[in-house]
Amino acid sequence: MNPGELQAIESQRQALLGQLTAAETALRAGLHNTRGFGETARAHMERARAHIQEAYIAINEIGRARTVQQLVDDLIRIEQACNEFRQQPPPGVTVKSQRP
Repeated sequence: MNPGELQAIESQRQALLGQLTAAETALRAGLHNTRGFGETARAHMERARAHIQEAYIAINEIGRARTVQQLVDDLIRIEQACNEFRQQPPPGVTVKSQRP
């Protein structure tokens, strides 16, 4: 590639990164305004943010980003772990089982 082509590619990369940054900023702001729209809207916005962050990695670190399916699987595992953690009683609290 000649220097002009490399510069064009770098300009395109910088433009893409700028668009991703703007999208993430908008999502972050939107996450503060999801009251009244339910957890589904918030969950979609959080997942969209994760995809934007992964796209940023894909552009900056070629070959290091996860596939979309890998990212989704990882997010599901994290969500399941968080749900299990929330269901556990706080440390030092003993839960008595009720016997019939």
